[in-house]
Amino acid sequence: TFANYSKIQRSDALAPYRDMIEHSKSSEDNWFYFAWNVNDGNEKQKPEVTVILDPLSDATQRAGPIIRTLRDDFKLPINLILVPRLKISEDSALPITSYYRFVAEPLYTLNDVSNRKASFQGLPVDQVLTIRMDVPEPWDIQQGHVTQDTDNLRCDAQSCSDAAYAAAIQKKDGISEVETKTQLYLTEVEYNLNSLLLFGQCYDASDKTPPNGLQFTLSEAIASQNEETMFADMQVLSDGTVGQKKTANSRTQDKIMSGTLVMKTVGYWQLQSSPGVWQLQIADGSRGSTIYELVQGKVIDGDIIVDSNTPAFPKRTLVMKDFVNRMEVVLVKRRPDFEETELLAAEEEVKNSEDDVVHVFSLATGHLYERFLKIMMLSVTKRSSSKVKFWLLENFLSPSFKSSAFAMAERIGCEVEFITYKWPEWLRGQSEKQRIIWGYKILFLDVLFPLDLQKVIYVDADQVVRGDLKELMDLDLEGAPYGYTPMCESNAETKGYQFWREGFWPNHLRGKPYHISALYVVDLQRFRRELVGDKLRAVYQQLTADPNNLSNLDQDLPNYTQHQIKIHSLPQDWLWCESWCSDDTKTTAKTIDLCNNPAHKEPKVSMAKRIISGHLFDESWVELDAEVEMIEKIYLDSLVADSS
Repeated sequence: TFANYSKIQRSDALAPYRDMIEHSKSSEDNWFYFAWNVNDGNEKQKPEVTVILDPLSDATQRAGPIIRTLRDDFKLPINLILVPRLKISEDSALPITSYYRFVAEPLYTLNDVSNRKASFQGLPVDQVLTIRMDVPEPWDIQQGHVTQDTDNLRCDAQSCSDAAYAAAIQKKDGISEVETKTQLYLTEVEYNLNSLLLFGQCYDASDKTPPNGLQFTLSEAIASQNEETMFADMQVLSDGTVGQKKTANSRTQDKIMSGTLVMKTVGYWQLQSSPGVWQLQIADGSRGSTIYELVQGKVIDGDIIVDSNTPAFPKRTLVMKDFVNRMEVVLVKRRPDFEETELLAAEEEVKNSEDDVVHVFSLATGHLYERFLKIMMLSVTKRSSSKVKFWLLENFLSPSFKSSAFAMAERIGCEVEFITYKWPEWLRGQSEKQRIIWGYKILFLDVLFPLDLQKVIYVDADQVVRGDLKELMDLDLEGAPYGYTPMCESNAETKGYQFWREGFWPNHLRGKPYHISALYVVDLQRFRRELVGDKLRAVYQQLTADPNNLSNLDQDLPNYTQHQIKIHSLPQDWLWCESWCSDDTKTTAKTIDLCNNPAHKEPKVSMAKRIISGHLFDESWVELDAEVEMIEKIYLDSLVADSS
C-alpha cells in the first residue's frame, strides 16, 4: 500500500555508485563532481548527503533548490555527481519541457514575506506558457489573485505585463508611462493555501477490508452556554504543541467542516481541514452510522489489532498541527446484528429522491473556457424544466470566476456549489495540465459528490444545450452505471480521421461502439455499489505505466473498460459535433459540442459564432455571450458601488 515506506541503509543505496564516487573525488577538474562543506573543519557530527542526478531530468529540477538549501542554510556536507544520458533517441520526447522554481525560505528570512515567491526571468517570447503548482500532498493550493490567464501566458516584443493585459481586456489604447517603466514585463500570480488535507486509510477490523462507501465527516467543537459544566477542549498552541483550554459553562456542538467517502482502493479517504483540533466521525444519519462504529487499535505488519479493553467511541480526535500531516489509520467494526448488512444499499432499497433538480458537473481552466462554461450554464438553465444545480470543480478555476459565479447563478435562477479533491500520491499522476483535467473528469466520481446525490450529468464547458437535461436525468440506464453518446460517423469529410474505426479499437471493442466523453450521465448509487471508481483507477494505474496509452484519457478509459463496466449508449441526438456529425443531423441535436476538427484548426470563438447561429437556435452563441457579459458588468458595477 501507499503507506508502506521503506528505510534504505546508506551503504545499500550508494553501493552501485561507490567506485564512481571515489573516482570523482580523486579526479581533478572533474566537471561532473561537486562538493560543498566537506572537510570544512567543523568537528560536529553532521549527516553527509550524496546526490546522483541526471542533469536533464524533472527530478533534478526539483532537487536543485533543495540541495542549495541544505548547503547554504543547514551547512551540510554535500557530494553531487552528475550522470547525464549520453544519447537521446530521435523518437523520444524532450527530457525537460518546463521551467521550474522551488520556494524554500532561508532560515534567516522566515519573517520576510517578500521572499516567499518564485521568480521566473528571461522566459522566451512568443511562446504560450502554463503555470502548474507542485506542492506536498496535504496542501490544497488555489489561486488567490491573478490578472492574466495562467493557462495562456504569452509575452511578445512589446510587453507581457498584467497592466498591458488589463488594458487590452478593457480595450484601452495603452498603459500609462509609470506602468510602462515599472510593470512592462511584470506578471504576478498569488496562490493561497486553501486548506490542508487530513488523509489516511480505513479498515473494517472484522475482515481487514476497507468499508467502501463509508461516509466520514470532520467537525470542530463550538461552545454554547447551555450547561453548567467545565469542558476541557484541546487547541494547537503557538509553538505547534497541543494543549488544553478551559471553557466554563459550555458544551460542544458539531460544525461540519468537510465530508468524504472511503475508497475500496487501500481504504483511502481525505478530508479538507485547517490547523486545529478536529473530530472525525461516521456521518450522522448515514447508513454507515447504523452499521459501523469506531474502535481503538493499530496495524502492525499488516495485522489489525483491536484494543479489546477500550469500548467503541463515536468520534476520534485528529490534530492538524503542521504542514506535513502524516497518514491516519482509522479502524471500524460492525455493530451487533449488522454483520452481513451491505453498506451500499441495494437498488430496491434506494428511495426515490424527491429532489426534482438537474445536477450538472463540469470543470474548466483558463479564461476562455471559463467564458464558455458560463455560456453553457446559461443555456442549460434556460432549457431545463426543473431547477438546476451546477457542481463545479474549483481546483483550476480563477478567483474572478469563483467570485462572480454565485452572482450569475442568482441572476439566471440556478445553484452553484464548488467541489474539490486532491489527486492522491499513490495514484500515478500526470504532468500535462490537460491530462490532469481529463483525469478529474473520470477518476474520482465516486468521492467528489455527497452520498445522497443519486445522479449527475457531466457537460463539457464548451457546449451549448438545446434540449431539456431533465430528460437525461430521468433516462433509464438499463443497469449501467453511466451512459455516453456513441461517436458520430455520419460526416463523410472526416471518415479518414475516425480513429476508432480501424486499428486497436475495433479489435478491442468487438462490436461495441466507441463513445465520446463530452457529455455523460452517471448513476452514482450504482457507480459506488459496483466499485466502478476503484475499477477505473486500477485500470488507469496499469495502463499509464506506458505513457503512450490513454492518449484521450477521459474518453479512452471508459471505452477500454466496456467489457468490465457496462456503458449505456445514449440516443445519438444527445450530442452533435460538427467534426463527426453530418449537417442534416443537427436539426434534432439536443447539445452542440465545439470539438476540434482534425482536418483543420479554427479558433473556438469563431467556431462557436459560426456553428451556434441561425433558425435552429432560440439564441445564437453571440447573444448568449452578450447576456453573460451583461451579467458580468452588473456584478462588477455592484462591487464598485459597494466599495464607494
